[in-house]
This record gives sequence, structure tokens and C-alpha cells, in this order.
Amino acid sequence: MKVVTAALILSAVLTAVCGQSPVVSVRPRAPAVRLGETVSLQCGVSSGSQPVQLEWRRTSSQPLGDNVKLGPDGAVLTIVNVRLNNQGGYRCTATNAQGKSSITATLSIRQPPKVRVTPPGPLTVPAGESVTLECSVSGKPRPSVSWFKQEGGSETEMVSMTTDTTASLQVTVMAAEDAGMFVCRARSGEGLAEGWVELELEGGASAPQASVTNTDVTAVEGQSVTMHCNATGSPAPVISWWKLRAPLPWQHSVSGGILTLSNVGRQDSGQYICNATNAAGFSEAYVQLEVDSPPYATTLTDEIAARPGDALRLQCLAHGTHPIRFHWTRVGGASMSPGAESTKDGLLKIPRLKASDSGTYKCAATNHVGSSEALTKVTVRP
Repeated sequence: MKVVTAALILSAVLTAVCGQSPVVSVRPRAPAVRLGETVSLQCGVSSGSQPVQLEWRRTSSQPLGDNVKLGPDGAVLTIVNVRLNNQGGYRCTATNAQGKSSITATLSIRQPPKVRVTPPGPLTVPAGESVTLECSVSGKPRPSVSWFKQEGGSETEMVSMTTDTTASLQVTVMAAEDAGMFVCRARSGEGLAEGWVELELEGGASAPQASVTNTDVTAVEGQSVTMHCNATGSPAPVISWWKLRAPLPWQHSVSGGILTLSNVGRQDSGQYICNATNAAGFSEAYVQLEVDSPPYATTLTDEIAARPGDALRLQCLAHGTHPIRFHWTRVGGASMSPGAESTKDGLLKIPRLKASDSGTYKCAATNHVGSSEALTKVTVRP
């Protein structure tokens, strides 16, 4: 009996020393990405006897997908250009001669808010009657949602009944001032979405009231810009867009009160005017657009020849959105002359040149949009 017990103990010791099933980890465990982004999951074996084979599968038993790539050793799973159907669990299983273990990472997809308002407007409401406006929202993370009433250049938040996915607003129209433009606005860290519905008092005529979503807009050169204009009034006003003291950019389109500018440049900066007109009058609302651009750096001269002991002044200039920062370096990593001094307006000064100061000097101009470089070659010889 003692011999059998000793044999069992020896077998357990040998198993512990000579073999161990794998222990795995995965990072990140719960990644959250946007549509179109790329994400990688790393499966690691922290302990266990070699060789260890790694395998990735979806917890839903669906195939991995044509945009899913595996690394050479199977440890890294990469999802390129993430789509909605990539959402879910991914299980990494490690197997060796002693056994196997697995761990799961869960991918969630962040989605910007979307809204849908019912019933669609414009709605004509008889005096004294009520109408219920419902706003359905979606998005991940879950957006907050509120109703607002727009009046002139301001808006008032309304009291509504909300659930996780809807916001319901009941409006009683007793007089013309109770009607107007109502906006459902959903907001999250992924963006903002809005839906509008206009209520009109039946049988009444009222002057237009124009309003814009944003009165100040900043864009980067090359981007597209969208401006939203809404207007109340009876009959329904006609909305048109103008630019102050200039025609609208040629790359523009107007649809339903929305002005879209494509591929904007610095010359498109300025004030844009939304005009709402009906038989009872007109109203205007304004948007100020500022278009920022990256710097374009140049130097006053491309090449300079000087003698030892001469003073050197290199001036770097840049066009673009200010403030612009300048930084001088030497191409190839050589250090600046001990007496070199640069100013914030892009001037590099070396009071007494030496032969070792010969080389190419680089000016980098940087602002919050981007950067640009310009070069000057300096030759120092007797």
C-alpha cells in the first residue's frame, strides 16, 4: 500500500515539474472603437509547457470575417476597417499536451447619435389642441436627449418624458406664440444629432423667425462645413443663404435650409447669412466661419556663401493661421554654433561663423493645424 501511495505522489510531482497546462491573458479585454477604425487583440501565454498552440474563434460561432487578420504565431488578432458585424466576443484558446485554457475579449462599436422625429413636420394644429412629438434616438454610448424650442436667436429647453431610447414632448397650441420650431437634440462623446419639427397655428399668419444651430464655426483648410438654418412662420418661410459682401463659394450646395461648403479655403472665411422670407416679412440669422490653414514655410535665400568671422542672419517666413512657432536645426544632426541665437519671429543669428558651421539649416514652422519646413545651405570658406 505504501509503494502505491509513493508512486502516486511521484507521478504528481513529475507532472508538476515536467508539464503544465497553459495560462492565457488577452489585452485589451473590452475595446471600444468607431466604425472604420482598426483594433488589435493580443493573446499572451503567461505560463505553461511548450509547445503551445493558439487559436482565435468568435463566441457566436460565426466565422472571423474577411477583414480579420491573424499574426504569424496566432497571438495577435487584428480587425481592419471595423464593421458592425465585427461586434461581439473573441475567444483565444491555448492548447498544449497537458490541456488547454481560454479567455474572451469583447469588442463594442461606438456609434454617433442618430435621431428620428415623428410625426414629421410641418404640422398645422387648431387652437386649443395638443400634439405629442416623439424623438427616437440611437447610438453607443447611449446619448442624452432633450427637446428645445427655438425663438429668434435663442432656444428654451422643454420638459419632456424620456426613456433610454425616446423623448416625448406634448405641446398645447393656444396662440401663435405656442407654435414654432421644436428641436430634438441627442448628444454623446461621439457627436451630436438633431431633428426638427415645425408647429403652425391653423388659420394664423406670422412673420418668420430664422435661427442657426451654431453661430461660430471653425474648420481646417480642405474640410467640408455644414450650416443648419431653421425658420418658423406661417405660411412656411422660404430659406436662402448669402455671404456678406461676397458670393457663396463655388463648391457649395443648399438643401432644405442646410448650406454645405466643400473643400473650404481661407478665402471662405467670413459671415454667412440665412434669410427666411414669407408673406408676413423676413428674418435673418448669422454664422461666422473661420478657416484655419497649416503654415507654408520659406526662407529669404536658398544658399549663402560667407567667410570665417562673418555674421550670419537667416530669416524664415511662414503663411498660415497664427500663432506660428519657428524652430531652427541643422540637417544631419550637427549641433548649432555655440553663439547661435533664434528669435520667435523665425530669425537665426550666428555672430561669428566658423568653417564647421557649413551645412544645411532647416527651419520648421508649426501651428495647431500642421507644420512645414524650408532649407538654406550655408558655405563658409576663406
